[in-house]
Amino acid sequence: MDGSDKQPIGRGMTFVTQVVLCLFFGIAGLIYGASVLVPLSLAVLLFVLISAIIDRFKGTKLFGRNTPDWIAHVLAFGLVVVGVAIILSILTSQAGAVSEAFPRYEARFAHIISQFASLIGDEAFTAAKAGVAEMNLSNLASGALSSASGFLSALFLVILYVAFLMSERRSMRQKLALAIPDHQAHDKVLKIANSMSTSLQRYVSIKTFVSILTSVGCYAFMKPVGLDFAETWAVLAFMLNFIPTIGSILGVVLPTIVALVQFETALPIFVVVLGCGAVQFTIGNVLEPKITGRSLNLSPFLVILSLTFWTAVWGIPGALMSVPLTVCIMIVLCHIPATRPLAVLMSGDGYVGGDNAQTQEEAEKVLGMLQKDGSEFIQEEAN
Repeated sequence: MDGSDKQPIGRGMTFVTQVVLCLFFGIAGLIYGASVLVPLSLAVLLFVLISAIIDRFKGTKLFGRNTPDWIAHVLAFGLVVVGVAIILSILTSQAGAVSEAFPRYEARFAHIISQFASLIGDEAFTAAKAGVAEMNLSNLASGALSSASGFLSALFLVILYVAFLMSERRSMRQKLALAIPDHQAHDKVLKIANSMSTSLQRYVSIKTFVSILTSVGCYAFMKPVGLDFAETWAVLAFMLNFIPTIGSILGVVLPTIVALVQFETALPIFVVVLGCGAVQFTIGNVLEPKITGRSLNLSPFLVILSLTFWTAVWGIPGALMSVPLTVCIMIVLCHIPATRPLAVLMSGDGYVGGDNAQTQEEAEKVLGMLQKDGSEFIQEEAN
């Protein structure tokens, strides 16, 4: 092998090394900078939601006239703040009662297991009883509540970030033009920013709307049967709905467990299970896909993969923000020619926006040619 053959191999190894180092330091930065990046990312998503509400208010008539810009800003910001305040008031008012109820739930759960002792056998019953004792549900509840209180205290910083982002909203385009004097580069950055803003606004606004519907629908089944802390489980259903796939399952499992240890009859348990399950299934699999359409166009496998990655990096906040963060990454990659193939692989159907993008008709035409060539190849092999 001469020197000319070694040079491409050396360049390839150098590129791979650089990619691995960038990924390593990037993930390490996400982990060690979580205390700053997580509130900032939540603030950006809240800012996107407020911007979508502002645009909606500005498009409506107020006393026969277009809504003034400052009124739209005040109404949108106030609406989001009131919503956050309602969630905080529910969680903080019932947090202590939930913690105090866990010992009672633990005793009830042990009693339920004892009733099944004859069915599962003595050895299995002893093991199950030891497992319940080792879980120590009271400590788990206290840990969860302390984590929730820390998360809620960080919301003050998030609201502060949102307020300053709102103040920068008007001058951002002007500063971007001054920061990037090259018109071609400026148009490229502006196109990426607009694409991100449009996708995020649509996702966050639709997800918030369907999460509210999910919360109200589940509450309508939990409250009439007298489920303990129905308001708390409804708020959790709202928040968990932002987590793909797993969130909907947890939104049914958590109130079901509480119903099992609270009620001694089967009817209220079935109402909670079937009611919450029907709400989650109908909204998540029928209503939301029709409203969302193909605006995100993410691969289903990538959704689960991103959920796993961001949860491992940032915990529960990462799970809540996994889809918006992945959408932003895909949008950036699709506008860079060198990384555009990665964006195509990340998409649901291979169609992504950006420069030199194929239209849907062109993509279908290419797919038809590939299928035709494949069938001809199979025919030749058969002959």
